[in-house]
Amino acid sequence: MLYLHKILPVLFLPLGIALVLFIVGLLLRRRYLCWLGVIVLWLASTPIVSDSLTRVAEGWQERQAVSEVPEAQAIVVLSAGRVRPPGHSGVSEWGDADRFYGGIDLFQARRAPILVFTGGWVPWEPDAKLEGDVLVEHALRLGVPRDRILTTGRVSTTEEESRAVSALLAERSSSRRDRRIILITSAMHMRRAELLFSRAGLVVVPFPVDFRVPAGQSLTPLAFLPSGSSLGRSESALRELYGSTYYRLF
Repeated sequence: MLYLHKILPVLFLPLGIALVLFIVGLLLRRRYLCWLGVIVLWLASTPIVSDSLTRVAEGWQERQAVSEVPEAQAIVVLSAGRVRPPGHSGVSEWGDADRFYGGIDLFQARRAPILVFTGGWVPWEPDAKLEGDVLVEHALRLGVPRDRILTTGRVSTTEEESRAVSALLAERSSSRRDRRIILITSAMHMRRAELLFSRAGLVVVPFPVDFRVPAGQSLTPLAFLPSGSSLGRSESALRELYGSTYYRLF
């Protein structure tokens, strides 16, 4: 199922749509379809389009100050996907450190007594250490007491994370009032994560991080020039929008 969730949306993303239009246009000898594919690819590759899609996917959220966040039972840091570099060092590198340090900042500000890391894992890296276990080691080095840290078992999707965290916290308290969490994930991913964690019976205080569009950008001619990074942001934003729509419908 994880592979299906990754593969199926490709047909509805700009690159997949453009390829389909190119192929159909060549097979049917319809030049306008090929040009339509070029237009789709160009638009999705411009910063003005990718930034707009990203802010829509982020729900126009803003970064909060730690002091503004209400207290909760636990701070939950979702896995972000660490990278194993080539070689035999056995270490993994940050994919996105904002989630981890957001959790540390909230814990040090006494927003919650428990810090929870999820055990992110993917089947195409079967020997990789669970992300939660790696983050525990980093948290301990920064002075977080071991008895204040919890980790889930192996999880591969946000839905699995929500169920695992709910079960973990249910072991500590049966009261719904005590099941309020501060949820930390990327701003683009927050709406889907908040929906799934609420469905799992948790009261969610969102704390979005890893915003992709800087504040105060001015419109310049560069906003209309295509780039690979802009195409990547457009596709990431659309994946999140599709994912949020799917879970709201089903």
